Amino acid sequence: MIHECPKLVGWAKRCMERESVSTSLPDQYKKNMGDEVVLLDTFVSVFGMRVRIALAEKGIQYEYKEEDLMNKSHLLLQMNPIHKKIPVLIHNGKPICESLIIVEYIDEVWKDKSPPLMPSDPYKRAHARFWADYIGKKIYDGGMKIWSSKVEEHKTANKEFIECLKVLEGELGDKPYFEGENFGLVDMAFIPYYSWFPVYKKLSNLNIEAECPKFVAWAQRCMQKENVSKSLVDPDKVYEFIVLFRQKIGVA
Repeated sequence: MIHECPKLVGWAKRCMERESVSTSLPDQYKKNMGDEVVLLDTFVSVFGMRVRIALAEKGIQYEYKEEDLMNKSHLLLQMNPIHKKIPVLIHNGKPICESLIIVEYIDEVWKDKSPPLMPSDPYKRAHARFWADYIGKKIYDGGMKIWSSKVEEHKTANKEFIECLKVLEGELGDKPYFEGENFGLVDMAFIPYYSWFPVYKKLSNLNIEAECPKFVAWAQRCMQKENVSKSLVDPDKVYEFIVLFRQKIGVA
C-alpha cells in the first residue's frame, strides 16, 4: 500500500504526529504503519533465499526487486556502495547488507512476531553464528569450485565438498534441526543450498544422497515447512542460470 497510495500514507503519518491519535492506537498498528520493506535480490542467490525465508517466517510484507548482477541497478549501488552485492534489505529507506546480518536484524526489529529466528541464550546464539559463518565460507566456496570448474577438476572439488558436509552432519547429530527442536539461523543459512545440489550432481556427478543421508533427511524435513519450500528456487532454473554463466566465463 505504501507504493500504491503514497498520499494516503503521507496523511496517515501526519495524523500520527498528533499525540491524541498516536496514544490511542495499539502499538503494533503504530509500528506497522510506517514500515516500508524492500528486498534487492537475485532469484538464484542462496544468500537472498535466507532473507526470504526469514521474512516469510516473521510474516513480513515486502516489495521484491530482482537485480541483474551483470547490469546492477542504481538503487543497488546506492544502497550497498561498498560491496555492491545482493541481498540488501531496505527498511524505511535505510539499507541493511549481508544476509546473516539481515536475518538477525529481522529477528530483532520484529521480535514481537513468532517464531524467533535466534536462540535467546547468548552462548547458543554465538554457537549458531559460528556454524552459519562456516556454511557461508566452506559450503559456498566448495559449491562454487564445482559449478565454476572444468570437468577434470570435479573429482577433487567433490571430495572437498563432501568433507564439509560431513562436518555439518556431525554437528547436526540426531537433532531434527541444528538448534534442536526448532528451525533456526543455521538451518536458514544452510537449506538454500538444497536448491543447488541437483546442479552439482548434473555437472560433476556428485551423489549427495549416497554420501550424506543424514543431511538429505534434514533437508527434506526443512522443505516440509511452507515458508522454506516457497522461498527456495526451482533447481531447474538454477541449472539454466549456471549453464549460461559457465558459457559466459568460458568453462566447458
